[in-house]
Amino acid sequence: MAGRRFDTCFFERYARLTLETFLGRRYSSLVNEDRPDLQMPDGSLGIEVTRAMEPKKDVAQELLLELAGVESPSDDPEELDEIVKSGYGYGLQEGRYIGKLEYEYWRLAQPLRRIIESKVGKVGSGFYGEFKEYGLYIFCKDHLNEEEVILTMEYTSDLQRNLDVKYSKMYLSLIDRLYVCDLSGAGTLDGKTECTSYDISRKMCKDFFLRSLD
Repeated sequence: MAGRRFDTCFFERYARLTLETFLGRRYSSLVNEDRPDLQMPDGSLGIEVTRAMEPKKDVAQELLLELAGVESPSDDPEELDEIVKSGYGYGLQEGRYIGKLEYEYWRLAQPLRRIIESKVGKVGSGFYGEFKEYGLYIFCKDHLNEEEVILTMEYTSDLQRNLDVKYSKMYLSLIDRLYVCDLSGAGTLDGKTECTSYDISRKMCKDFFLRSLD
């Protein structure tokens, strides 16, 4: 793994694995393409995968940490070794460390509201082609509480309320939890949105991490 180059496929595979695990084997049929990143071959679903980072964090000190020389007695040496060798660290060490290849992925991350606005504009313009249903999967490096998740859903729903083409699902991926937000009710008479959360255990994090490296 020493010669591995940076690409976003690690995260797209990680996204697919979480969806398959929590939402069923249908999602195992998703293939990694472009515009959007994950697609059902029959055109029934297209999912754009992206990342977001709130600006309140001190990027240099709290987020974009290279692993060289980073070690603590409380850390699992085996996990740290895997992060160093692979260049990716998502899901391991409770999300505290970022591998050297993963650094670029998060360095380019935009704040949550801005990235949602951009992605909603793109889906509404037809940028992602023709699919029966669209989903937006967002890796969130910062923790979101339930109130912030609801506000994020409402913000997204308001942005795309009058669009002909919109996201019916939004997936907010935290280190230890996946929020699956149903936006299909936006624009209807009651305008309700629903959200279900799934806990991601430490064992699951390790499994997703290792399988995403393939």
